[in-house]
Amino acid sequence: MRRENMSETPTEAGKEMPTKKQKLSSDENSNPDLSADENDDAVSVESGTNVERPDTPTNTANAPGRKSWGKGKWKSKKCKYSFKCVNSLREDHGQPLFGVQFNWHSKEGDPLVFATVGSNRVTLYECHSQGEIRLLQSYVDADADENFYTCAWTFDTSTSHPLLAVAGSRGIIRVINHITMQCIKHYVGHGNAINELKFHPRDPNLLLSVSKDHALRLWNIQTDTLVAIFGGVEGHRDEVLSADFDLLGEKIMSCGMDHSLKLWTINSERMQKAIHGSYEYNPSKTNRPWVSQKIHFPDFSTRDIHRNYVDCVRWLGDLILSKVRLRIFLFKHIRHILLLGCGSHCDPHNPTPLFCSSPDQSCENAIVCWKPGKMEDDIDRIKPNESNVTILGRFDYSQCDIWYMRFSMDFWQKMLALGNQVGKLYVWDLEVEDPHKAKCTILTLPRCTSAIRQTSFSRDSSILIAVCDDASIWRWDRLR
Repeated sequence: MRRENMSETPTEAGKEMPTKKQKLSSDENSNPDLSADENDDAVSVESGTNVERPDTPTNTANAPGRKSWGKGKWKSKKCKYSFKCVNSLREDHGQPLFGVQFNWHSKEGDPLVFATVGSNRVTLYECHSQGEIRLLQSYVDADADENFYTCAWTFDTSTSHPLLAVAGSRGIIRVINHITMQCIKHYVGHGNAINELKFHPRDPNLLLSVSKDHALRLWNIQTDTLVAIFGGVEGHRDEVLSADFDLLGEKIMSCGMDHSLKLWTINSERMQKAIHGSYEYNPSKTNRPWVSQKIHFPDFSTRDIHRNYVDCVRWLGDLILSKVRLRIFLFKHIRHILLLGCGSHCDPHNPTPLFCSSPDQSCENAIVCWKPGKMEDDIDRIKPNESNVTILGRFDYSQCDIWYMRFSMDFWQKMLALGNQVGKLYVWDLEVEDPHKAKCTILTLPRCTSAIRQTSFSRDSSILIAVCDDASIWRWDRLR
């Protein structure tokens, strides 16, 4: 691993910013002060409940933060969430925006800040009242061939400054401090493009990256050490597309083009020793080089869920969700929930949507919810040779035949949002008595017709941002 100085310098919006960087064209019809009558093309449609039920029973333990799924009587209720589109912008580079993330580490009362990544651009915005989206800063990579795919927020434990990590096609991780307006760190180690970054939920210095080089890497950004590399003998056999920590930060689930999902535990004695050692390592006090751990064997692996690329995975309390063709399947294990997605054989970073040539064998176009092992199995006791998975339920959506379309949840994991390839947004209420009966709100806007690559909720769940292949940004404010 080596570090290098960043040649580009971030510029604050409105303060000597070159016109090329500052120019963000707003849609002609965009108006943050639109009334309900003037903005009646923004539609929130309540979908019907899912009528199909799986063969697997759902009398499972309660999930934190939600009602008893599968227990007691179920009463039909309307979806309690409603949204209105209040503003939209289009970045001037015109290239697909692949990632968007709100900063959930900001203090109460501070403006809501989110970042977008696409082309060789990283842009920060502030959300204000009455639908205003204010340009904050823009960073342009010195290499015009760079294409950023992902971003993740954390904070400096010494100064409390928010930090933003970004990465993409060149395989270089950059850490930006937008308070000082500098790129403060660079990490080079992956042998190919980086598809996703995630920070540890409890340790803001631990950064996870997944790559086209078939491996995952865990970094300590405080001491600039590479803690561990996950991959090799029994690792992924193709590009790793996504990974996520569980809520306690004890486990990682990864997924990729090899159709597999792999569970890696980091609360083992070996990994805990490595993490503690990474904090104590000081190259100025020793001639001994730092030795990264090589983790070749996952604690669980399956290819039984999907028959194609799995492009998005998330933990969600007590259950697991994954994306498959035309519907979302719900799976459960005792302590954790996971969200996954898969798609078709196409270029994930191609601005032109590509569709499945064979619906039966290519993209599965839905989200699967699943649990490693049998219903009664504890995930902490799952054996590496375990081959069973348990399906709990499923959700329906349509027109999402391309891959690298990532979903998101709000901070409290009560809402799930996914965009499709024609600009529609699906928002599910996860706080229901029975997951099979979860209501979905479909958000549509005639002017939004491009593929929505990713969505992000503000920490208070009052704002939902969607970014698209045509470089557009859409702000939806929650009405209830």
